Amino acid sequence: MTPTAGIALMMNNYLHDVATALLLASAVALWAMLRRYDPAGGPGAARYFLAIHRSMTRLARFSLAWIVLGGVPRTIFYAEFEWANAAGRGQVGALLVKHVLAFGFVGAGAWLWLKLRRRVREVQGDLAAAIR
Repeated sequence: MTPTAGIALMMNNYLHDVATALLLASAVALWAMLRRYDPAGGPGAARYFLAIHRSMTRLARFSLAWIVLGGVPRTIFYAEFEWANAAGRGQVGALLVKHVLAFGFVGAGAWLWLKLRRRVREVQGDLAAAIR
């Protein structure tokens, strides 16, 4: 692998890890905002929350796309780039922990986004009721 290709792959892998964390972080942030949402705030509060939701949804979709697309080169070069380096330095255990955490973050992020969907629909209903 050329040095330039190695740098590109390393950056892809780092950004892949960031996207993994961002998927969960965006869901947790939205959940925290939703906990503070008060229907008594009227249509302004609902509109504000729904605008934030749209932005967070775009962020989560971008993260999910990066996880999928960035995972392709990561998987192709995994044995050569990550496994060989970790095994050569006695860090297989650390690599295993990292992968367990990464899969857990993606799973928890996806689960939380799906769970939040019902509450977001309730906010949309609050807005519809307030407008009527």
